[in-house]
Amino acid sequence: MKILVLNSGSSSVKYQLFDVANDYTVLAKGLIERINLKNSKITHITNGHETEFVEDIPNHTTAIKKLLENILTDAKIGAITSLSEIEGIGHRVVHGGEKFCASVVIDDTVIQTIKDCCDLAPLHNPPNLLGIEACRNIVPDTPQVAVFDTAFHQTMPKKAYVYGLPYDQYLKYGVRRYGFHGTSHKYVSEQAIAFLSKNNLPHEKIITCHLGNGCSLAAVRNGKSIDTSMGLTPMEGVLMGTRSGDLDPCIVLYMMEKENLTLDEVTATLNKKSGLLGLCGKSDMRDVLAAIEKKDELAKTACDVFVYRIVKYIGAYAAAMNGLDALIFTAGIGERSIPIRTLILNNLTFLGLTVDQEKNESHATRITTDDSRVHALVIPTNEELVIAHDTYHLIKK
Repeated sequence: MKILVLNSGSSSVKYQLFDVANDYTVLAKGLIERINLKNSKITHITNGHETEFVEDIPNHTTAIKKLLENILTDAKIGAITSLSEIEGIGHRVVHGGEKFCASVVIDDTVIQTIKDCCDLAPLHNPPNLLGIEACRNIVPDTPQVAVFDTAFHQTMPKKAYVYGLPYDQYLKYGVRRYGFHGTSHKYVSEQAIAFLSKNNLPHEKIITCHLGNGCSLAAVRNGKSIDTSMGLTPMEGVLMGTRSGDLDPCIVLYMMEKENLTLDEVTATLNKKSGLLGLCGKSDMRDVLAAIEKKDELAKTACDVFVYRIVKYIGAYAAAMNGLDALIFTAGIGERSIPIRTLILNNLTFLGLTVDQEKNESHATRITTDDSRVHALVIPTNEELVIAHDTYHLIKK
């Protein structure tokens, strides 16, 4: 059985094709970018061989049609001979609101609910829907599954997700904490529990740190999310590549008044011009660290703020769970940045956590000493595998 996983963004489509029968081997993967812009680009990888195309792709339907009918089935670079080999399509959907606490087979009701959540995720849900509708048009008989970023966090208790606003704002508009990166937090927490259990180490209380261009933390107790740093939108929480993270809400009103900004303009500033980029002009942590080596003070400030806010969240979640067994690093920065992991961990020695620098530098799974009371793990995330797994099991039913 072959499962296609799609992640449709506003101007891009990421994809992976899995062979379920062969232990979820990735047969092909790629990225279609600059959709609806000149010189759209397709990067396709099969059997380790990369192929690039540049052509105009006006919309998501065209992009997915080309993927299905011209790329995946191509005699030279394709991975299948017929579209009938694809027995299910799994979609990443950012926001499922309170309606979905697990992945679901897509039908008209599911599509309408995703549309209803567009106000909560205006940058993400509409393009997610475009991918779903495109597949419905091209391969209408192939079952599709929606896997929600918010689903894993639906186990949060009310005290963790309710804001200090008039309660009718929650009842009327669903204004509450939802959290995101749930597929990643779910995967790495499950992998961590399996690793810790196998090594006879405690694993009841875990904090997962998804650190990439977007960053979020989650407190996971007994495999369930009880709190997470992102909120109504993916803007809340720790500092990120271009997003502000936590701030005084009156700052928004102050900015609008002083700079004469519209709502759209201030939203764009907070989402795309803030975070590391706003503080030092660089959104990629690798560039920030390189600038620090050249004595760039603004880069150092940006890095300090980034680390400090993460450490504060870890301390808060350890308190919320009344203890901590393990701390998990994942995503681009979490998996690859030795300096950032070191800076974070060096501020957490009070938890009984000691870094084994040799293991840290070799990106070992466990990067703390054997006698540490709390263990830090590096676990690569694999959201696409979770989507493929959920899709297979749902359509098999």
